Amino acid sequence: MNILRKQFLEHVGQTSPSPMLVEVERAEGVFFYTPEGKPYFDLIAGVSVSNVGHANPAVVKAVQEQAARYMHIMVYGEMVESPQVKYAALMASQMPAGLQSFYFLNSGSEAVEGALKLAKRLTGRSEMIGMRNAYHGSTHGSMSIMGGEEYKNAFRPLLPDVRSIRYNSFDDLALITGRTACVLVEPVQGEAGVRLPAPGWLEALRARCTEVGALLIFDEIQTGFGRTGALFAFQKYGVEPDILCLAKALGGGMPLGAFVSSTERMNRLTHNPVLGHITTFGGHPVCCAAGLAALEYILDNGLLGQVEAKGALYERLVGAMPHVQQIRRSGLLLAVELGSSRKMYRIMELFKEHGILSDWFLFCDTAFRISPPLTITEEEIEASCRLIETCLRAL
Repeated sequence: MNILRKQFLEHVGQTSPSPMLVEVERAEGVFFYTPEGKPYFDLIAGVSVSNVGHANPAVVKAVQEQAARYMHIMVYGEMVESPQVKYAALMASQMPAGLQSFYFLNSGSEAVEGALKLAKRLTGRSEMIGMRNAYHGSTHGSMSIMGGEEYKNAFRPLLPDVRSIRYNSFDDLALITGRTACVLVEPVQGEAGVRLPAPGWLEALRARCTEVGALLIFDEIQTGFGRTGALFAFQKYGVEPDILCLAKALGGGMPLGAFVSSTERMNRLTHNPVLGHITTFGGHPVCCAAGLAALEYILDNGLLGQVEAKGALYERLVGAMPHVQQIRRSGLLLAVELGSSRKMYRIMELFKEHGILSDWFLFCDTAFRISPPLTITEEEIEASCRLIETCLRAL
């Protein structure tokens, strides 16, 4: 084992007993490379982070120029910093009237935390409802509303008055009542293995929340910025939330999160108490500059109009391969169902050997993920599929 890998294991906090231990030298487009020059297809884009590709020249230029101007000045919300303002204004131009105020943070978990606080502040209620098999982050609040007991039990007690209901269950909507402050849901469930909303279910959920005065929060941390073929999945399904959570691709590869609501709602955090939510590094100017450049790139280069065709090509090619039982897809977010955790874990080993980076889902270990940068070309899709087929035939 080389010295860098040894130091990685000794000095960098680990998340599993068996990390991949692939050393990254550089990355560009849909590839990253080891120090030996071995290329890897990045078929997960940092888990839907690098939507405009690695080392995108527009993003790199924006980072370099902003870092040379200024980096951190003061805790978020006190100074007028152009990267934050310009980015918020551009996103607002793509949003409905009820989603015009952006509170920038550092991560998706923090976006969820802020959204939950805002919902409790606005409603004066305490009950929060999430979905089974939903992942929203690893901090105490986001973990409390996460829908998987195996990831929660070791850290209890967590937040009280939290309930989980079934995604796509019309019957469970009756559990949303006048006690409920908010319902947190992914329009498309990611870590459940790419589960799409049943026809009419999001509309019924929206109607139930409106009926009882609960706030509807959409977690678009994984589905945002073109991943499903629309800029945001709620636009694809025509259902508007009261609060929207963003992260991952929001920063164009830099760490950035946000929760979004109306200006009137967001202003409730400014008083009783003042500093109802506060962050030191949220909305860091370099991160906002990177995110702004990435969003401009998506809009200016017509990436949204390419996503469905690229996802359909993957679905057609991979769907015809051995061992593939089903493909669940929304845009360029695909779950390739093998029907066996043994096969799935073995395919991860084969992918590593053949130069593919993929992974499975926290609540679905029988399927592997395909969610490459939106910039991937048809030729790169076909080349990656040839490698995928080689691995599947070796199972």
